Amino acid sequence: MARTYVITGAASGIGAATAAALREHGDTVIGVDLHDADITVDLTTHEGRAELVDRVRALSGGRIDAIIANAGLATESTATVAVNYFGALATLDGLRPLLADSAAPRAAATASMASLMPHDDELVDACLAHDEPAALHRAQQLIDAEQGGLIYSSTKVALCRWIRRHAASEEWAGAGIPLNAAAPGVIRTPMTAQFTATEEAQKAILQMVPMPLNGIAEPSTVASLLEYLTSPANTHLCGQVVFIDGGSDAVMRGDSTW
Repeated sequence: MARTYVITGAASGIGAATAAALREHGDTVIGVDLHDADITVDLTTHEGRAELVDRVRALSGGRIDAIIANAGLATESTATVAVNYFGALATLDGLRPLLADSAAPRAAATASMASLMPHDDELVDACLAHDEPAALHRAQQLIDAEQGGLIYSSTKVALCRWIRRHAASEEWAGAGIPLNAAAPGVIRTPMTAQFTATEEAQKAILQMVPMPLNGIAEPSTVASLLEYLTSPANTHLCGQVVFIDGGSDAVMRGDSTW
């Protein structure tokens, strides 16, 4: 039976690959992005987040089957915090009521193996406290201190922790909604072009992000995982951050299973 999906960040990269795969299977996809999408909104703003929910409700008739909160930035900017964490939460929590009438409601987010990298505890804590002004302020402090490279990983740490803390709650698991995340390694997308454009760049990034199994991946690789996480077949994965990273997690964390 055809299903209705909402995918943020649907205009390129992992989001575009996931949308294409689902449509090929006969599903309906409501794509969300800043451009070239069914819904064009800016998830850095409260207005854009509210418009997202209103537009999805109107286009779907008030009923969807799955949410994929995929939109993300990897810049050393406050916008990365606004999109990667607060935009993702607004997407998941804002659209969750529209899953109520689905026979198999599902939700997933795109995290990152960067959640294993050094991060800023103060920024993570501000995100998890749902204090967006404080989080944006801390991000600007990191930029001013030339530590902006910690912003991306911090947003992904916060997102993963939020999913772990909420997936088993009454609002998600209690409502029959598996909530999980895919955590990619380096994927060939516009966001990572500077790391994948040349052989020299690829060697450099793979020294930082080891991917012994087949190296840098294509967006379709992650799309396949997101398809499964949001399919009716996924009945019991709950609060899992699934690393699809060519082995980065295994290399970096060794025996640790969390």
